[in-house]
Amino acid sequence: MPDRPALTRTLPCAAALAALVAALAGTVTGGGTLADRAPLHDWYVLDAALFALALLLLRRVPERRVAPLVLVGSVLVAAVGLLAPPRTSDDAYRYVWDGRVQAAGISPYAHAPDDPALLRLRDPGLFPAGSDCTAWDEHRTAAGDCTRINRPAVHTIYPPVAEAWFLAEHPFGGGVRGVQVGGALLAVATTALLLRRGRRAALWGWCPGVTVWAVNDAHVDTLGALLMVAGLGCAARRRAGPAGALLGAAVATKLLPALALPGAFSGLLARRPAKRDLVLLAATLGTFAVVYLPYVAASGVGVLGYLPGYLREEGYEQGHLERFGLVRAVLPDRWAPWAAALVLAAVVLWVLRRGDPDRPWRGALLVTGTALLLVAPSYPWYGLLVVALVGLDGRWEWLAVPAAGQMLYLVGGEDAQRTAYGAALACVLAVPALRALAGVLGPVLGSRPVREGGPEMTKV
Repeated sequence: MPDRPALTRTLPCAAALAALVAALAGTVTGGGTLADRAPLHDWYVLDAALFALALLLLRRVPERRVAPLVLVGSVLVAAVGLLAPPRTSDDAYRYVWDGRVQAAGISPYAHAPDDPALLRLRDPGLFPAGSDCTAWDEHRTAAGDCTRINRPAVHTIYPPVAEAWFLAEHPFGGGVRGVQVGGALLAVATTALLLRRGRRAALWGWCPGVTVWAVNDAHVDTLGALLMVAGLGCAARRRAGPAGALLGAAVATKLLPALALPGAFSGLLARRPAKRDLVLLAATLGTFAVVYLPYVAASGVGVLGYLPGYLREEGYEQGHLERFGLVRAVLPDRWAPWAAALVLAAVVLWVLRRGDPDRPWRGALLVTGTALLLVAPSYPWYGLLVVALVGLDGRWEWLAVPAAGQMLYLVGGEDAQRTAYGAALACVLAVPALRALAGVLGPVLGSRPVREGGPEMTKV
């Protein structure tokens, strides 16, 4: 006979999850173009509300049913991202091109997409003609040809592990659908790794951002997140060699996972360095260097690609007004990058002195989340690392950081930057304070304490 009490506690969560999947399907298929993001506003609000409801109801699901439900939900949340072409970013088309170039035996760092030397590799999927040229937010080559690849006149920016992933995806269709399927596989694999953390895995697996950023837009940040989660898991189990190799590969995917490295060395300054610390550092640096060697041999310093130009373009230079919104609210613009660097250095030092080596993801989340709050980027998929770390640590308030990036991406403007990231900062500071207050008042009021590793996902 079925376990009716367990079924009664599971069905509401399953229903909320089904509603979330349906809403996400509407989000990616609801019309509009890359340049027209207005239709997304209402969908995103609905997605966030249903995500929160599903998480709340998951707390009532019996323990033995949690893992299957979280995993099935993760598959569905990822799958709906495949229902339409990329909706909010055209980066996936560059991935397809880089994979195609490598499959032809050419270094992706050697030529820009509009280079006449690569004319034979063009096809209508990436270089549409006629009426198809107005169906997306296309760009133009130097010769005036239409292309879906952004910045066609510059070399690729992506590090070698990302490029190896693009090459691995190429045989599976050689088009944008192939890289979307790759994103879905990475997203579900990350959920499978996070299932060790119980219900917390749903914070990643059911996150609406996974559907949009990881699968529909197919951002390679998802590969970095998977490698980072695996690396930090190995670090917690004192497996320094594998941890370093995985973390080095994560950094060589998109550089941003370097923000998680201080977490892997949590508490280092409060104790005598051990052999495993040296192994971890050597494995991280060694892996990062080794994966670059084939591309350096082929392209020399060209492996830097468009990275320097991208940093200038995106406002990371001193005094630029597109970044550091919260810092510039209290300091002169020219001081903002330096002040942000000092704050981040202080947070890193705190993690190295006071961080918990048994939970390296805690320090990694603090450093990564703080960096994004300080820089205030307008690309929400940078927050995929934060979402993955939240899935490890359970501190859901940090999800406000990628949510702020999503708001800024939709609305734009300096006022929106400060409002969105200001609200995220308030959430990150207020929720732990309320949690601590509840811990103090709980024994007085006779409420049940929250146990670390227990059914609650909100435990710090």
